Amino acid sequence: MTIPFDDDKLREECGVFGVIGVQDAATFVALGLHALQHRGQEAAGIVAYAPEPGFTSARHFGYVRDNFTSQSRIEGLPGSLAIGHVRYSTAGSKGSTQIRDVQPLFAEFAMGGAAIAHNGNLTNALALRAELIERGSIFQSGSDTECIIHLMARSMQRTIPERMKDALRLVEGAFSIVAMTRSKLIGVRDALGVRPLMLGRLGDAWALASETCAFDIIGAEFVREIEPGEMVICTASGVESFFPFQPKAPRFCIFEKVYFSRPDSVIGGQSVYETRRRIGVELAREAPVEADLVCPVPDSGTPAAIGYSQESKIPYAMGIIRNQYMGRTFIEPTEQIRNMGVRLKLNVNRALVAGKRIVLVDDSVVRGTTSRKIREMLQDAGAAEVHFRIASPPTQWPCFYGVDTPDRSKLLAATMSEEEMRAWVGVDSLKFVSLDGLYRACEEPGGRNPRQPQFCDACFSGDYPVRPSDRIEQGFRPKVTA
Repeated sequence: MTIPFDDDKLREECGVFGVIGVQDAATFVALGLHALQHRGQEAAGIVAYAPEPGFTSARHFGYVRDNFTSQSRIEGLPGSLAIGHVRYSTAGSKGSTQIRDVQPLFAEFAMGGAAIAHNGNLTNALALRAELIERGSIFQSGSDTECIIHLMARSMQRTIPERMKDALRLVEGAFSIVAMTRSKLIGVRDALGVRPLMLGRLGDAWALASETCAFDIIGAEFVREIEPGEMVICTASGVESFFPFQPKAPRFCIFEKVYFSRPDSVIGGQSVYETRRRIGVELAREAPVEADLVCPVPDSGTPAAIGYSQESKIPYAMGIIRNQYMGRTFIEPTEQIRNMGVRLKLNVNRALVAGKRIVLVDDSVVRGTTSRKIREMLQDAGAAEVHFRIASPPTQWPCFYGVDTPDRSKLLAATMSEEEMRAWVGVDSLKFVSLDGLYRACEEPGGRNPRQPQFCDACFSGDYPVRPSDRIEQGFRPKVTA
């Protein structure tokens, strides 16, 4: 059963982690994946290498904690080199029970085996897949990552890293990749740097991760971000850096700062928590209102609500309490349970909100169903007024770069004006932070001018930095294409 609260949020596709140079590397990978669990909860996998028995792998559905905490399972993944992946499907057999789609994917090449884990989405994967099948490739999964493996197999280069470069020059879209051979840990980002990838160090060992918070859990030092268009190869001798792609102006996903990344991570030299707090400050300046309390929709709305409170001088309070023990599945989804909806995950602090004018701060509005249910809960608890403040601009366009987004027709902001949304949700007022305000919050004071295209903001603006070729072929009509 998917709880409606989860179903009304954009979902990141996955997280990746890898380490080389530590004994029992799979243990470190399992810990890193646990820190990245927020990026994908459907499945997790680890591939490790030791001279004996060679490459070993384990892929399972569900949480990392449920699959990679037993000693026997970790002991089955020996070696000082390992990579891992947590998955929330946007490509392949979404919602299926096919273990073959779970990453990392492994393949044997003429020069040895290699495993690959991918965060992002290839926007020309369907065209590539059709061409590869026409030329004789036999696919084992529905994952776009497998296209990279088949392209590597076709390359005439003599090493796996060189074959990977060849393959990635043929793909379009967003990718942050962690891969491994028998002796190398490889990390690579697409030329636009849409998805994050970080380099860390633990003594003489090296690690790669989607976010810096994964280094904290293993006691590693964050060294730097992998640059857009960069490939790094980590070995026992150190780290080599290459730039195999034609340079482009970076377009990092701005929604990583708004929602996807953990607030205790660092991106672009900035604390994610502090960026979200500044979004709340901008929101308070752009959309003030007379009220008694500022309350977040926990947990993603919390930093912005704190910023709104600090700037507006309206007291901050936990008007809604989140059930920390509510998983993605609960009990059989009877009609009665479906009607409970958001109440399974959130509950109103009645004694606090009764008779009060509430500013409710959330990170985004997607379908709007959760916003409507929360408003009903607050009003049932006796709130005098409910004013929604959203710490991102209206989500009007689907993402094709590794985010699970509803069709445009199901995005509330794509079908209604702001006033129509306010009336549909049923709140006293509804305001979003502007795109300029979001850019101001995401840049250090004194930095670049707002609204320069240093971020990918396609979900808000419709400005797609990479042409979504497959979706256009299927009939999608973007507002702007690169």
